[in-house]
Amino acid sequence: MLHHGNVTIYVSDFRRALAFYTESLGFELCHRAGDHWAEVDAGGGLRLGLHPETPHAPPPGTAGSLAIGLRVTDTMESAIEALEERGVLLEGAIREDDAVRFLPFSDPDGNPLYLFELKAGP
Repeated sequence: MLHHGNVTIYVSDFRRALAFYTESLGFELCHRAGDHWAEVDAGGGLRLGLHPETPHAPPPGTAGSLAIGLRVTDTMESAIEALEERGVLLEGAIREDDAVRFLPFSDPDGNPLYLFELKAGP
């Protein structure tokens, strides 16, 4: 149902952040959707998702500006159904853009999580 995930980092300057994580830190770029999203492999199974700041998230560098993303292995709908059967409270609608479908939710302590499903590339 869930494959791997990432920690999303909201950044104030997408290109600067991408250069820092790939060139300065030497992490491998796994996926990029223009200047709207990038995922880098930080090693040991840890992936970092870089996302430009948005009015819907806390400002970069502040509390809450990190979120844990969990990639679904089948479809978003099947993952939602399975999680709801296990008692996970998922509220709101699936959001999407050109590259990804996602559904934000929280753990029991209010920590931000989200399910995501990558769309097929061109």
